Amino acid sequence: MMRELGLVELDHGRRKAVERLGFSNKRCWPDNAEIQAALESEYRLFQPHTQRRVTTLLREQALAAMQTFAEFEPRLVGSSVSGTASLEQGVRLHLFADDTRPIVFRLIDTGIPWQAGDSQHRYADGSRQTHPTFAFVAGEVPIELVVLPDQARRNPPLSAISERPERGLDPQAVERLLSEREPEQADLAF
Repeated sequence: MMRELGLVELDHGRRKAVERLGFSNKRCWPDNAEIQAALESEYRLFQPHTQRRVTTLLREQALAAMQTFAEFEPRLVGSSVSGTASLEQGVRLHLFADDTRPIVFRLIDTGIPWQAGDSQHRYADGSRQTHPTFAFVAGEVPIELVVLPDQARRNPPLSAISERPERGLDPQAVERLLSEREPEQADLAF
């Protein structure tokens, strides 16, 4: 249902499915990891080539943004890492800085129109912290920059899927993923 309707948020998709199926017992509801696994299966079975192209586009835009914000040690996180992101979901990067002003100056210097916001994240110690975000669109891909404090390098927020610290991918890891995909795409051209 999430794939067919283009739903982005796991919780929204879960609630829509529960509503449609009429399950009231929350213990029967799938957790985020189960939903993520089902999405991965759906994409592999029904849209492997399209999803591969979308994933490649997202990762290419992520890498370009990572290069623009390299001094903030960007990490690619979220569903574009696993390959289940849609264009609507776009790319999420974690940047590390105790002060957001240098990031704002970089956005201004590069002429990127952006919107500021906040997002809440859970940590392994049970705490919840709100961090500033900056959102913009690169080509047709939405990019969200989540600015974490420097100390979060050692203790990043938890993934909503795995409930484990979301360390993400550095630019070199994203480059490796992109280079691994090139032979598959070359095969599709024949």
